[in-house]
This record gives sequence, C-alpha cells and structure tokens, in this order.
Amino acid sequence: MIEIMFPLLLVLLASVFQGTFGLGMKYTKPLAWEAWWLVHVTIAMIIFPGIWAFIVVPDLFTVIAASPASAIQEGALYGFLWGIGGIMFGVCVPYIGVALTMGIVMGLAALMGSLIPLMQLNNMSANSAIPFILTGMVIMLIAVAIVAKAGINRDKVLAESGVEIAGIQTGAAFKKGLMIAIACGILSSLLNVGFSATEAIGAAAEEAGAVTRNTALARWVVVLIGAYAMNAGFAIFLLFKNKSWSSFGVAESGKAYKWAVIAGLLWFAALGVYGQGAALMGDIGPVIGWPMLLGLALIISTVIGIYTGEWKGAPGPFKTMATGIVILISAICLLGYSNSIEQPQTSVNNVEYNIFEDTTVTIKS
Repeated sequence: MIEIMFPLLLVLLASVFQGTFGLGMKYTKPLAWEAWWLVHVTIAMIIFPGIWAFIVVPDLFTVIAASPASAIQEGALYGFLWGIGGIMFGVCVPYIGVALTMGIVMGLAALMGSLIPLMQLNNMSANSAIPFILTGMVIMLIAVAIVAKAGINRDKVLAESGVEIAGIQTGAAFKKGLMIAIACGILSSLLNVGFSATEAIGAAAEEAGAVTRNTALARWVVVLIGAYAMNAGFAIFLLFKNKSWSSFGVAESGKAYKWAVIAGLLWFAALGVYGQGAALMGDIGPVIGWPMLLGLALIISTVIGIYTGEWKGAPGPFKTMATGIVILISAICLLGYSNSIEQPQTSVNNVEYNIFEDTTVTIKS
C-alpha cells in the first residue's frame, strides 16, 4: 500500500506548491516586470534545481554529459517550447479574459501533457489502467470547463455591480485570443512531455547511485535549461527594449526581490516533488501524475481565491464553481485509483548506453 500511496502523496504536496507560487506575482512592484521575472526564473529554473539535483544525484554533470544526446536535446527543446507557451498566456488574457484563458490552457495542458506520454507507452493496449486514465481525463476536462464557466459568470456579475474587470473582446479579436489560448495550452503541456522524454537521463542517474525518486531532479535540470533560455531571453529582450535595467536598483524593492525568490522556490518545489512522485510510479507516472498535479493545483488556487475574496458577491457562479471542484475531485480520485492497478510487463527492445567506464545502463526504447 505504501508503494501506491507515497507517490500520490508527493503529487498532492507538489500541487500545494503549484497552487500557491503565483501569490508572489502580486508583489512585483517597484521592479519592472521583466526585472522581477529574470530574478524569479533564475531561482526557479537554474539555481534551485541545480543545487537540489547536485545534492541528491551523484556525479550529476557526468551523468548528464554522458547521457544520450537525443534525450538531452528533446528535453531541452520541449522546455524551450513550453517557455513560449508561458509567454503566450499573458498575451491572450486581454482578448478572452483570465477565467477562459485559464480554463482552456489548464484543460489542454493537462490533456495533451498526459496523452502524449500515454501514446508513447509500450504495450499500451494491454494496460488495464488505461480505461480508468482516459475516463479520468474526460471527467477532468468537463470539470475544468465548468470552473472556467463559473469564472466567466463571476466576472460578469462583478462587472454588473460596478467592479472593474478586464474586458473580453468580441468578433475577430475574440477568435484571435481563442486561437492563441489553444496554442498556449498545447505548448504548456510540453513541460511534462519533456520530462517524459528524459527517461534515459533518469536511468543513468539511478545507475550512478541516485534513489529512484531523486532521478527526476537530473531530468528536470535538462528540461529547464531550455525553459530558462526562453524565459530569460524574453526578459532580457524586454530589459533592452524598455531600457529598464535600472529597475534592479530601484529603492524599496526588497519585498519584490523576496517574493521573486519565494515564488521561484515554490515553483520548482512543485516540479521537483511532482517528478519524484512520477518517477516512483514508473513509466505511467507522467501520464497519471501530470493531470493530477494540475487538477489539484486548480483546486488549491481556487480555495485561495475564495479566501482572498475573489468570489465574494457572486453566489450563483460560486455554486457552479463548487460543482466543478467536486467533479474535479472525482476525476483525481479515479486517476489515483488507476495507479493501484497492476501494470503489465512491457516487451521492449533494450538499448545499452555506456555511461561510465565500467558501467552499462539499459534503457527502454
């Protein structure tokens, strides 16, 4: 039982970090956004992952350097593409609003981030957990759509009562925002696809002496190199474009720096702990763990929104949202149950990589 519950508990803990890291983004001032973002992503994607992985993975850099080039390239590429998706999120909000953007992006990121690794599983048709996983995904999409609709209705109610709400465009502008949100959702799923693509790096880390759950840290180091290149590159571009380099030295910016660091620690804590849980689940970990992570994070962020008064004055939409959350919980329970189903022994071709002079690692291909 502990073998089943422990990975699920790790994903639950990760979702707490995922659902709360965004609080730090409320405290970017007086720094320019791009200055705050550069500090944040440097902590979240380079410093914290690097230190954590260096501590728990023996010979980390040797393991990565000697890993298959295809795993390194794919992981970094998917991380880079995910970074593009993150930037697009902010672009489409003015067109279709926060609630609809969040619903589309969250739904597609959960679906595609789980389906792509699922389609890459060997002997998938023989896996008795697949029907439960697919059913859970469908229920989760329905739940996310309900929560998104509740958010849209809430904004309408608040706008009618005189609260200033970011508007939703109409006509061609709305269609443009919709297309951007769809592209954003698909690209946002690629962080998990990149993690799944680096299985060879995880196997090499385990061969070097890392415990199974900590092999995820070596994998994230590679994926986040690509993610950092995109995010840091965009921030630096804006620093030059807006001539805002002086923002780093602005007075009374200590609180902004503090929250940039805290948000960065929470962000990678979510990925790191999720990766540990997924690694313990085996090949099917990214398939089950990813939608659970995003679903639980949506629940936690919604609870925080209730606590901070975001749903005050909108009782009807609140009831709709609560219904969506209940459905979402049922989907998460179903996905969690699928992890308890015995996995078939996969028939694979073994490919050997010489990682160290006297060590050979066998990777599933």
